[in-house]
Amino acid sequence: MTNDEIRGFIDNAIQENQVMLFMKGTPHEPACGFSARTAGALNALGVQYAALDILPDPRIREELSGLSGWPTIPQLFVKGELVGGSDIVMEMFESGELAGLLGVEQPEEPAEAPQPEPARQRIGLENNLTD
Repeated sequence: MTNDEIRGFIDNAIQENQVMLFMKGTPHEPACGFSARTAGALNALGVQYAALDILPDPRIREELSGLSGWPTIPQLFVKGELVGGSDIVMEMFESGELAGLLGVEQPEEPAEAPQPEPARQRIGLENNLTD
């Protein structure tokens, strides 16, 4: 894939998915604590979302950061707009603002974020949508 094709794929993923998370690893196998906490917050809210592992190709991260203007990973997008990285997402989760943005109820007791596990090298969009 060319850099333009990667950027197009990223932009398409952002536009086609109501909630899109770019992370290190996958929601089921996060490769860093920041990605684990961000996916954990979305999971605790019961939100349907898509996720893309940026680790298999360094160009994914480069093109994503060029597109979003945000240098760190993870990056959460809602309705095509960048929400932010792990710190912002966690602050919004703890305050209930994230639940409000996503149109869901805040859980009464915050769930613990999953612990990071080593990621397997694979590329592709992980669909975490449920029926």
